[in-house]
Amino acid sequence: MPHSDETELKEQVERQVRRMKKAEQDRPTLLGHTVFMGTLGLLFVLPVIGGAYLGKWLDSMAPGYSIRWTTSLIVVGVVVGAFNVYFFIRE
Repeated sequence: MPHSDETELKEQVERQVRRMKKAEQDRPTLLGHTVFMGTLGLLFVLPVIGGAYLGKWLDSMAPGYSIRWTTSLIVVGVVVGAFNVYFFIRE
């Protein structure tokens, strides 16, 4: 009976050692985190900038001074960017 307890303990320890080694190998690196955060930033910022430029162009087509399209499309860009980030993280 004591022999089976020792064998069981040994198997548990070996299993935990394998799990720890696998976790160590799968741990993300600093470069991986940097790329991930940069991608999130681009997914959020690009729609905002695109909306601002498109809005500015549309406002320049209207007579007089107007920022309606610019502000509206910046807000749309923020919403689209937030959805981009949400769906990217969700994957």
